Amino acid sequence: MSQQSYIPPSRTEITDGIMQEDEVDRNLKEIGHLAIWSVSSAKPGCGVDCLRDHLADTFWQSDGVQPHFINMQFNKLVEFKELRICLDYKTDESYTPRKFSIRLGTGVHDLREIRVVEVEEPSGCIRIPLMECAEDINQDRCKDFSTNGINIRGFFLQVAILSNHQNGRDTHVRGVSVFGPRTDPLDSLNLPCSLLSTNMQMYATVR
Repeated sequence: MSQQSYIPPSRTEITDGIMQEDEVDRNLKEIGHLAIWSVSSAKPGCGVDCLRDHLADTFWQSDGVQPHFINMQFNKLVEFKELRICLDYKTDESYTPRKFSIRLGTGVHDLREIRVVEVEEPSGCIRIPLMECAEDINQDRCKDFSTNGINIRGFFLQVAILSNHQNGRDTHVRGVSVFGPRTDPLDSLNLPCSLLSTNMQMYATVR
């Protein structure tokens, strides 16, 4: 089956039952709406858009041989801090992914593995840190992606599903969110002094 693509709406809010707003770290911002999403295959009615609808009762279902791929392509260089993948073993059983490979690059042709994740009968959203490469991954693969020794950045992020529970073939994923660092918009103004200083607060109210 041909690869499916999905261009999300300009604004995405995480307010549903899969991930409540108070579960989102205030130091993170969801950046998935900046990407064009695609998957390696999909069953009719269970396409790539189900990864981003934030509904607990919908899911993307693959329709092909493993590994299965979820791709996020950004049109500008972005920093990544965390990936969240929502799964439900009790409902999906053998369709539930067990082993993931997280890959990063400038495009699909130069992806490098930065993290491998294994889960056991998960229920809920798995939080996968992307701030740095895992210790068991060759650090030379990752040095080109580091911005400040902590955050990593790239144009193309891929989740490769390598295996399922119970040796299942096709997979169900109920949601994916990707987060970058939340920055103070005032920092970009390069002001000569802080807006919280005593001198600035003298002019903060009408006298």
